[in-house]
Amino acid sequence: MRGSSRKRVKQDNNKLKQIVAKPDQETNNMPLVISEVDESAVPLSSYAPIVSSYNERIRPLLDAVDKLRNLKVMQEGIQLPTIVVVGDQSSGKSSVLESLAGISLPRGQGICTRVPLIMRLHHHSKPESELHLEYCGKVVSTDEINIAEAINMATAEIAGNGKGISHTPLTLVVKKNGVRDLTMVDLPGITRVPVHGQPENIYEQISDIIMEFIKPEESIILNVLSATVDFPTCESIRMSQSVDRTGDRTLAVVTKSDKAPEGLREKVMADDVNIGLGYVCVRNRVGDESYDEARMAESMLFESHPLLSKIDKSMVSVPVLARKLVQIQATIISKCLPDIVRKINSKLNGNVLELNKLPQKLSTVAEALTAFMRILGLSKESLRKLLLRGEFDEYPESKSMHCTARLAEMLNKFSQELKNSSPNNSCENFLLDEIFVLEETKSVALPNFLPRSAFLSLLQHKVNTVSEIPVNFVAEVWNYIETVVVKIMMHHCENYPQVQSSIKRAALNLISKMKDLSKYRVMEIIEMEGIADYTCDPEYMAMWSKLMMSCEAFKKAFDSDSSIANIEGFGEIDIGHLRGYPGVRDEAFDLKMRLTAYWDIVLKRMVDSIVLHLLLLLKKLVNQGVEEEAVDEVLGPQGGGIERLMDESPSVAIKRARLNQSIGLLKESRDVLAKIIDRIALVDD
Repeated sequence: MRGSSRKRVKQDNNKLKQIVAKPDQETNNMPLVISEVDESAVPLSSYAPIVSSYNERIRPLLDAVDKLRNLKVMQEGIQLPTIVVVGDQSSGKSSVLESLAGISLPRGQGICTRVPLIMRLHHHSKPESELHLEYCGKVVSTDEINIAEAINMATAEIAGNGKGISHTPLTLVVKKNGVRDLTMVDLPGITRVPVHGQPENIYEQISDIIMEFIKPEESIILNVLSATVDFPTCESIRMSQSVDRTGDRTLAVVTKSDKAPEGLREKVMADDVNIGLGYVCVRNRVGDESYDEARMAESMLFESHPLLSKIDKSMVSVPVLARKLVQIQATIISKCLPDIVRKINSKLNGNVLELNKLPQKLSTVAEALTAFMRILGLSKESLRKLLLRGEFDEYPESKSMHCTARLAEMLNKFSQELKNSSPNNSCENFLLDEIFVLEETKSVALPNFLPRSAFLSLLQHKVNTVSEIPVNFVAEVWNYIETVVVKIMMHHCENYPQVQSSIKRAALNLISKMKDLSKYRVMEIIEMEGIADYTCDPEYMAMWSKLMMSCEAFKKAFDSDSSIANIEGFGEIDIGHLRGYPGVRDEAFDLKMRLTAYWDIVLKRMVDSIVLHLLLLLKKLVNQGVEEEAVDEVLGPQGGGIERLMDESPSVAIKRARLNQSIGLLKESRDVLAKIIDRIALVDD
């Protein structure tokens, strides 16, 4: 985030804190607490001035939340403070909302509310009310007389003409003199048994919608209960308790108080179902009563009824319910809005960063060629670090990509396997192989001359014994390098799937060529070791001399009765089987020691030659092989040419469009909040 943006966010948060903490100069109370006057006997149209000072500050914040909801910011995972109205079917939910809004909502048998109905109530000073519906990108104006029919038509358009339900919300905006400034979400009433053409899984569908709205911690649950039922048996109570066990964000409104007054006071006072925000008992409108008449009748009921009059006045009447909802709404908005500002900015910054990581949309051949060269450059640098320099900061946790360490392990294993597969220290049938070769290579010549053909015969046998090990070693090395190279090159072109197949094919072709070169070179090395016995390494003579120091002990052992001789490099050896070869055993001993000393040189030379060869090929692979092969493969006719890079992949195009849409939405949401915060701060100043 840039410094100016970070400063802006900090300023907005400070303004929010000042707004929700500033004393109300008219009432000397906090702005979130409305003057505690008895409104139970006051008609709905008479108490609007009481909330005028409140509206100046909290109404814009409520407008901001409503705008964010209209922008669908919740699709970005940012929850908004919401009063959610839930209740069992026929609990009187619609009647409560009618009393709060002063309008008539759809009535009938079964489920009347089939979509989430967002009710936005606005107090305004004009005597004429203004109503409109917002859904599916449309705004439909209506009036109090036709509002129920308009809601039914909009619901049918959203959820169909049957009795099914939908998650798509319908917004009802009511601007009317005297109503409280409230935004509530009315959800379908809970029913367990499908009737009259309802879907078989109607309960599950309704439960899913309700849980979607009441689960967020930012939601306040307005649980509508009928006084005629036992509260613990209500399904709406069970649902709200599943997400709000402490009841800290649940308010209960008890309807039909006049129908079941017996024991109602005890039920709400006992609070067996753990309602943390308390209860409000109400009497809804009956028959053709006007809303003012209904409120007067309600006031008289709770004043004069022998049982209901005993309920505390802070727990009865629709006006009290409206006031509590306003207070709760103000509190939750003031609590959540700073966090919403933070989440919007955090999400926005994250999306911008993710968008910037996407490859540039290529529109010209020059741009495509630049992108291709960038892929090659990044791939070569990663391979240099991993294969040549031994750096693994790009893959600190992936040991398989720590290439120099893994190659060193393979080399050590190869060297040890060579030594173990050609035992020079065999004590079994000591010197018999040498004796056999000497006897088969003897000729008409002076004695005491070792025939070179005997040495070469034994050497070739030993070379053949280990010939498969170097071949297998280089195959294992190149298989490992192939995995690394393909992974690196696929990583650097992951945003260009249109050339990934060509890049991968180039990597595989390159490794295949390197593997063939190594195999040929190794077989050549093995062949060279078998055709001649040569070394300029002085270690050969030093080792042979050291081994021959045991020759006298070897000879003396035959003059004694012992069949054991202690020989340098071999330990104690049983030589009893050699008594029958007196004429050739000394020559065989010399031949054995010469071959033993020379074989150590051969093994070291073989390992060194192969490793140096591999290092040379790795250097060529990184510095020129990768680039040459990729250019031939991508720019050649089989690869489709560099123009292929200009065709953005569907997955990247979809991701780019999604991020751009999300960024636009979040920026608009941020601007909405910034303007509201500035507006309120200006009013307070």
